[in-house]
Amino acid sequence: MIRQRVLPLLLLVFGLASSPVIADGGGYSSSNSRLAPFQELIENEEYEQSIARLEEAMRDNPDDADLLNQMAFSNRKMGNYDVALGFYQKALKIEPEHRGANEYLGELYLQLDQPEEAEKRLKVLDKACFFGCGEYDKLKQAIAEYRMKNPS
Repeated sequence: MIRQRVLPLLLLVFGLASSPVIADGGGYSSSNSRLAPFQELIENEEYEQSIARLEEAMRDNPDDADLLNQMAFSNRKMGNYDVALGFYQKALKIEPEHRGANEYLGELYLQLDQPEEAEKRLKVLDKACFFGCGEYDKLKQAIAEYRMKNPS
């Protein structure tokens, strides 16, 4: 709790404040105009179109963790869990502490009834977000909700 209160203050004091992270297609700054077209499609739940556009972008950038995360997110939302899992894993191989990919992979594990794996993603986020972050908070809440619905 203290981490979450201290970070904004430190960022302001040292002039390190940045633009907010977009919540749902996540893990990157809203100022990243390169990813904005995909985010707009995802926000509008146009996942098939998002996937088609991401495939084009990934031809030139096959190892871009943000693009891989977006591709995984879109596939997960369409129910293509195996495909999504592969993209999340590839994104995390490139950038192990990618906050969006860790959060969403944790959510996928909950959808697959693998809460222990989701807890592992939460631990990674806890280390990656030393002063706290929205991705950690959202995954922690999702795990708590899962546990309430699935006691045992």
